[in-house]
Amino acid sequence: MPLLHRIARRLPTPLLAPLTDQRPAARLIRHSAKKYWKLLAVNFSTSLAASLSEGATLGIIFLSVSLISAPENSDWSKISVLGSFNQLPWLQDWLNSALSTRAGRDGIFVLLLATAVALQGLMAATSYINSISTAVMGARMGTEITGKLNDRVLSLTFGCASRYRVGDLLNYVGSGGSTVQKEISLANGLLMNSLQLIIYLAILVAISPWLLLVAFAMAAVMQTVQKVLLPRIRRNSREQQKVGVELSSHQNEQIQGLRLLHSTGQLESSRKKLKALLGESKRLSIRQSKLSNIVQPISNMLPIISIAIIAALSLLVFKDRSSGVLPSLVTFIIALQRLNQRVGTLTGLATGYAANSANVERLNQILRDDDKDFIRTGGVPFTALREAIELDDVSLRYSPNLPQALSSIQLTIGRGQTVALVGSSGAGKSSIADLLVGLYEPTGGRILVDGVDIRTINLASWQQRLGVVSQDTFLFNASIANNIGFGVENASMDDIMEAAAKAQASRFIADLPEGYDTKIGERGYRLSGGQRQRISLARAILRRPELLILDEATSALDSQSERLVQQAIEQFERQHTVLVIAHRLSTIVNADVICVLSEGRIVERGRHHELLAQEGMYAKLWSDQSKHPHQKPMTAASL
Repeated sequence: MPLLHRIARRLPTPLLAPLTDQRPAARLIRHSAKKYWKLLAVNFSTSLAASLSEGATLGIIFLSVSLISAPENSDWSKISVLGSFNQLPWLQDWLNSALSTRAGRDGIFVLLLATAVALQGLMAATSYINSISTAVMGARMGTEITGKLNDRVLSLTFGCASRYRVGDLLNYVGSGGSTVQKEISLANGLLMNSLQLIIYLAILVAISPWLLLVAFAMAAVMQTVQKVLLPRIRRNSREQQKVGVELSSHQNEQIQGLRLLHSTGQLESSRKKLKALLGESKRLSIRQSKLSNIVQPISNMLPIISIAIIAALSLLVFKDRSSGVLPSLVTFIIALQRLNQRVGTLTGLATGYAANSANVERLNQILRDDDKDFIRTGGVPFTALREAIELDDVSLRYSPNLPQALSSIQLTIGRGQTVALVGSSGAGKSSIADLLVGLYEPTGGRILVDGVDIRTINLASWQQRLGVVSQDTFLFNASIANNIGFGVENASMDDIMEAAAKAQASRFIADLPEGYDTKIGERGYRLSGGQRQRISLARAILRRPELLILDEATSALDSQSERLVQQAIEQFERQHTVLVIAHRLSTIVNADVICVLSEGRIVERGRHHELLAQEGMYAKLWSDQSKHPHQKPMTAASL
């Protein structure tokens, strides 16, 4: 029976795959499943109990049909199933006595029916418990894995995370739990149906190995259909996944970029792109439905053909049986019909695995370690800056295929000093700030904090002692008070109001309908650019940072607001260490050290008057801006 061996060899493969697969997703599922071994035990035991109950029910059906179809004077000891009671003489005597009368036979028939109903009730109860245990385990594991995926995204370095689109990261975190839940549900279905398939095969072999060839022929047809369809379903599923991610990303970027779309007249273009993606998603969804549902009609047709053939052959196969043709035929057909349901269900589950394979593959992508960089952990906690921060021969390359953003940077920022970085767009100013914040690590050289390599310092404790105000201000959809107090535990309202006053934000906050309780909307869209930047400055001031980094902190302000904020910054500079990145040189004339960068190198350094006297690049920049004092320069580059 080579076909039987092939089917037996192939059917368990999807069931065993989660146990043998060494890819990250399967390992994560196995690791999480160990926590819920009790639920797994309940799941397996209820699957086994349901399968045994189903097998016992078929035995009861055979006895019942034998009882009602046999003549009254039949020799019951010759019927194979009842003859097994010969080992228990007292039970055999009771059966012979009961079956010798019509009333006794009717009573045993009713008892058999009640037993069959009880067995089916047991099967229903165990199946229900099995479904609940699967759902509970899937929900727990799905929730746990969603949390782990969220932690994983947050554990990526900023440089690594920035390689992904926002929509991709949202999809990774949002779909991971449901993917695992579906995988658990499919595995449970495979287990339950495989056990029942074994029971039905055993019954069919016991009744007639020859007629079982009909079942094998049916399985062969289903296997052929499956072999043709599954690759197409997987391929279509991958295309669906790709389009789904693209659609999610476009929707996310469309909402986040509403201002840009309105201001550039690209609303219609964005609509067309979305409609095209929706059209492609619809096409793939319909195609997937056609591929997935073609199995069911074939599965429904084969049993009728099989039953017709079996009924025709049964007279030859069962004519010499002591129990008669009818019991064997009825039991065989019921078992075969149930077997067909299991084969159809297993085929559907295999289709489900194929459809879910694209989601599992995406899960494997985010769980892989070989192509990712992670935030360093551990290290000595940072408490305070006592002497200086030193960049010792620091270089930075964002990617191996990109030129160096910084080369051989030598820079000391003494405690209490104000150091300014100036230069043209792309000179490397913001790259130095990114290194100090810990968003990237140097590809060459060292950053020393009080003589200690920053890589030996606990990153989180260092970042918590920094204040950063950048030109790309991010605010949460929360109250103004919550935005200012973000990252500062137990910040009092008085502290928040004091920081707002120092940032010259208290006046416009007081004019708002709900003051500090005003919700500012997604990314602070209800505030102007200057107001958002002053909220960001207040947030930084509240942290009482050891190092304040101002990356074009006044670039979005009008002249009056800029003057007020500059006064607040100057007061702050007298008592704190500050790194300023500026295009408007008038804002940094009082800095202790001004560094001029060009093509990733520091080409000049000194105080304002010293640099003017050198008549170099700084003097030229100063001269250019002095000729156009009211012209706002272009925004600073991020590199």
